Amino acid sequence: MGKTKHTIADEIVEGLTEFVSALKAGNNLGKQFTCRKVVLDLRPESYTPEKVKATRQALCVSQPLFAKFLGVSVKTVRHWEQGLSEPNKMACRFMDEIRRDPTHYLERLKEATHSKKNPTDVIA
Repeated sequence: MGKTKHTIADEIVEGLTEFVSALKAGNNLGKQFTCRKVVLDLRPESYTPEKVKATRQALCVSQPLFAKFLGVSVKTVRHWEQGLSEPNKMACRFMDEIRRDPTHYLERLKEATHSKKNPTDVIA
């Protein structure tokens, strides 16, 4: 007779069955299976007042819009830019990402922005 055709699902089930057996037997999984360890180096940079301001200016936005975008108060952004306080690690990570790809965040800001209509404007 001919060979039975194995589907991807069959291969997955076979691999998982082998993995469960190895776990139950107490085998060294690192030697029996291909294991990968992913390490992310996402330590936030430090932000000086000048660097905070430069990040905001890269997006061409005011302090109030930048604050809204970061999810902090205008007072907080003002304090960062005046050197009265420092951004927390989460804000630094977000600013790291903005600095890494400002074009993406400019587009994101454009998507999120809409101007308020003047109540006296009439739509024809």
